[in-house]
Amino acid sequence: MQGEVERPVMPIVWIALAELFGTALWFTPNAVIGDLEREWALAAHNLGWLTGAVQVGFLLGTLMIGLSGIADRRDASRLFATCCLIGALSNGLLAWAGGLWPAVALRLITGMALAGIYPVGMKLMVGWAPQRTGLGLAWLVGMLVIGTATPHLLAGLSLGGDWRSALWCASLLALIAGAMIWRLGEAPHLRNMAGKTSRWAGLGAFRIEEFRHAASAYFGHMWELYTLWALLPLLLATALPTLTTTQLALGSFVLIAIGGPGCWLGGWLSLRLGSRRIAQLGLSGSAICCLLYPWLGGMSGLWAALFLALWSLLAVIDSPHFSALSARACPASLVGSALTLQNAIGYAISAASLAWLLPIWTTLGPWVAWLMLPGPMVGLWVLRSRQKGFAHS
Repeated sequence: MQGEVERPVMPIVWIALAELFGTALWFTPNAVIGDLEREWALAAHNLGWLTGAVQVGFLLGTLMIGLSGIADRRDASRLFATCCLIGALSNGLLAWAGGLWPAVALRLITGMALAGIYPVGMKLMVGWAPQRTGLGLAWLVGMLVIGTATPHLLAGLSLGGDWRSALWCASLLALIAGAMIWRLGEAPHLRNMAGKTSRWAGLGAFRIEEFRHAASAYFGHMWELYTLWALLPLLLATALPTLTTTQLALGSFVLIAIGGPGCWLGGWLSLRLGSRRIAQLGLSGSAICCLLYPWLGGMSGLWAALFLALWSLLAVIDSPHFSALSARACPASLVGSALTLQNAIGYAISAASLAWLLPIWTTLGPWVAWLMLPGPMVGLWVLRSRQKGFAHS
């Protein structure tokens, strides 16, 4: 019996590490944008095309996977490994792109491949750790957060050697991730379910009331999260205007990466408090930060930086637990498709938030935080309205 309790621990670590390695592909051009600008004669704003292409590709990929049901109709570990291979190739080929538009096309492919790495990784985690869903997803999302922050770390450190080595290193990590998950395989109790899920079945998850409410809370969370991450370097530079470029890059890395340990702490707490309470804690904390930030202009630089670190942690500590609640609401045969569709809608909402709120930052300054506030408030309202249904989650 003891072996049964301990058995899921190693797959949790294995999948979480593979997620970190696989999502290293997400923002690789950000780490070498200076070299790309010189080699390809790019303007500074062209980075937006490279980053946006990945996000569009991810949205398209999640819609394709979610609507087709392939994550539940086929062995998810094979899908994960195949997407790692495709992503590694498209990322590595950037070294020979030679210009903006070929690079944009390659980044679009990379984004589609990432749709088979991040959401499908969540499906694998739920399958391997059904009794520890909140903890497992907390480790997985924590690794994703650190991967998201890594370009800022690379920008603050000397990469050494040819800039192409940074791209190839990320591709190598993705290949390792694919090999790890290929070796791990699908969870034993799910292997016989492959092929039993019909196309478009993922849409059926939205007929499940608990899933709808968990997903709706996640959508509110996504309105705030990526906009905050995008604004953090600007907020930090405003709080500490004397920072050098290197110090700003490293500081931005720390502010975003702190969400990784925050997710792990939330996962540990969820074993005692449940995922719903951790989600409510994160939403409440980030809502308070949104509300207070515009009035903190007189705060000293160090205190402002500490406040931003707390806000960053609270904004992401809840992220794994929306997926945990959604996964528990669905039958096992729908988990992969349902979580992928949830991701697709959530990232579309984050794209809308970024497109609207980033341009008006220069006009509103810190008051833009109040326009992020409706996200966590909606999430709190939805979870509160379904408190009885999530009582044991």
